[in-house]
Amino acid sequence: MRIAIVKLSAMGDIVHAMIVLQYIKKFNHKISIDWIVEEKFKDLLKFNPHINKLHVVKIRDAKKNKSILTLLKDLNKLRHHNLYDLVIDMQGLMKSAIISKLLPSKQIVGFDKFSTREKLASNFYSKKLNCPYEKNVIMRNIALIEFALGFTIEKQQIYNKVPFIYSNVKELNFMGIESKKNILLIPGASHPSKRYPAKSFAKLVHLLDANYFVIWGSSDEELLANDIKKHAPDVKIFPKLSIENLTSLISQLDLVIGPDTGPTHIAWALNIPSITLFGSTPGYRNTLETEINITIESDSNINPKKIDKNDYSIRNIEVENILFKAKELLF
Repeated sequence: MRIAIVKLSAMGDIVHAMIVLQYIKKFNHKISIDWIVEEKFKDLLKFNPHINKLHVVKIRDAKKNKSILTLLKDLNKLRHHNLYDLVIDMQGLMKSAIISKLLPSKQIVGFDKFSTREKLASNFYSKKLNCPYEKNVIMRNIALIEFALGFTIEKQQIYNKVPFIYSNVKELNFMGIESKKNILLIPGASHPSKRYPAKSFAKLVHLLDANYFVIWGSSDEELLANDIKKHAPDVKIFPKLSIENLTSLISQLDLVIGPDTGPTHIAWALNIPSITLFGSTPGYRNTLETEINITIESDSNINPKKIDKNDYSIRNIEVENILFKAKELLF
């Protein structure tokens, strides 16, 4: 059986979808799995042993250069690929639905119009699942795979998951006092309303003795990293990391603390202890808590279908609350 999974972006969303791979292979190791992804995120997937072939599309480049020619070339390659028994659109957007439709297949599976933000996408599917949009995103992905392939994944299997992001970088060397715990702070996120204040991170550094490291992925996030260091000079700021180096780094840490963003979710995928901070996005939906992966949410009443980008309630999360949870996880 040959299947194609369409999940194009973004980092955290791809991570939340990748968990299904190990259960598909456990159900039937003979199933051949291809994955279609945007070029920017290909390194999340390229070393995964459960993926038979990775197909890259350059949607971002097409938007940036205001040219659709490159994208059309990528899509044309997909159109002339061998026939799939099943295409599963795990994104539920118009762009992913169109790409799913272009793939040569016997059947396309996706969410119905009541289960996605872009309702028209469901018109492209031959088999549709009704699953409330506000339901936990990881459980939605699991439900879609169960629906598409006709088998059951028990919740305990998810809690006992095998780490599922792979890197060719065996070990990323970083300096730190050997007797101390290594903690990564993540100041960046896709929108300012999702970011925890640099000064609050710096306060945590002063309250809990450890080796602290900070990462960034854009120029404004680099400014946030430098702001943390300004108030807590002992933290180490990494240069901009590739996805492979980021994965290698996170796999060696004792704790990751950050907002609802890709690197924090990578910690969850690698079974590394983490604290995810939520303000304008719903924690109950955007991650799955375990004994070592916990969330702290602000008091905001969140509508998961319409995020309020003026909601900066993440700033109200008390540093002492994070400190308490960090000590629980570390000691």
